[in-house]
Amino acid sequence: MSDVTLSSASDAVIRQDLSEVRDWVTLLKPRVISLVVLTGLVGMLVAPGHLPPALGIATVICIALGAGAAGAINMWYDRDIDARMKRTATRPIPAGRIEPGAALAYGVALAAASIIILGLATNWVAAGVLAVSIGFYVFVYTMWLKRRTSQNIVIGGAAGAFPPVIGWAAVTGSVTPEPLLLFAIIFFWTPPHFWALSLFAHADYERVGVPMLPVTHGARETRRQVLLYTLLLVPLTLAPTLLGFAGWIYAAAALLLGAGFLRHALAVWRDRQDAAGRSLTGDAPARKAFRYSLSYLGLLFIALAADRMLLG
Repeated sequence: MSDVTLSSASDAVIRQDLSEVRDWVTLLKPRVISLVVLTGLVGMLVAPGHLPPALGIATVICIALGAGAAGAINMWYDRDIDARMKRTATRPIPAGRIEPGAALAYGVALAAASIIILGLATNWVAAGVLAVSIGFYVFVYTMWLKRRTSQNIVIGGAAGAFPPVIGWAAVTGSVTPEPLLLFAIIFFWTPPHFWALSLFAHADYERVGVPMLPVTHGARETRRQVLLYTLLLVPLTLAPTLLGFAGWIYAAAALLLGAGFLRHALAVWRDRQDAAGRSLTGDAPARKAFRYSLSYLGLLFIALAADRMLLG
C-alpha cells in the first residue's frame, strides 16, 4: 500500500472521528449554551464576594454541562417530532448518527456530574438550583408543557432564566432578590425571542402538532404578544438601576438596547398581513427581531458586568 493511500485512509478516519465528536457536541445545543454561560458568568461577577479562579472556571463549566445535558435529553425525547421538522431533521438522533439510548445516557450522566461537581466545588445551594433548572427544562417544559399548551414557552422559559441565579449562589451560597431580578429579565425576554422564531417556523410546528402560539392563536395574535412582552421587558430591565443594584452605565445600555428591541417588535407588529394574519412581506421582520433578541440579551448582561466592575 502506497504512502498516499495510507495518508488518505488516515485522513478519512480523522474526518469520521471529528464528525462523531461534532455530533456529540451538537446534542448539547452549543448555541444555547453560549447565552447560558454568559448569563451565569455575569451572575458570578456581580455577586458580592468572589470565587478563586479555579472554582469560578469549574462553576462555568458545570453550568454549561448542565445546560448541555438538558439539551441532550430534550433531543432524545423530541426525536420523533425533530425527524419531521425541516429545522431539526438533520440533528444527530433523527438523522440516525447517534442512538437514542446513548444520547439519553449521555445527557443523564452529564446532568448528574455537573450537579455533583458544582456542589463539591462551591456549595449545594448552587448545585440545587442547577438541578432545578435541569429538571424544569426536561420534565416541565419538554415532557409536560411543550406538546400541551400554547403557553409552553412562557412557563417553560423559566428553565433558561436560572443561570445568573446559579452563578450568584455559587459565590454567595444564597439566593437573594438581586439574582431573582436577573431571572425575571430573562423570563420576560424569552417569549418575544422565541415567538419571533415561531413566526417563521410555524409550518414546522403545525406539521408535528406542537401548539406554539402561531399555530393555536394565529400569526396576528403572536405579533401582538411579541410587542406586549417587549413592552413589559424594557421597563423591567431598568429595575436593577432603580433599585440601586446597577449604575448609569447599565441604565444607558438598557435604554439603548431596549429602544432597539422595541423597534424590532413594532416592525413585527406592523408587518403587513392578509386576512388570516400571514405576513405579506415574508419573514424578514420576525427573523430580524429573533436575531436582535440574541444580541440584546448578551449585550445587556455584558453591560451589567461592565457597570459593576467599573462603578463598583
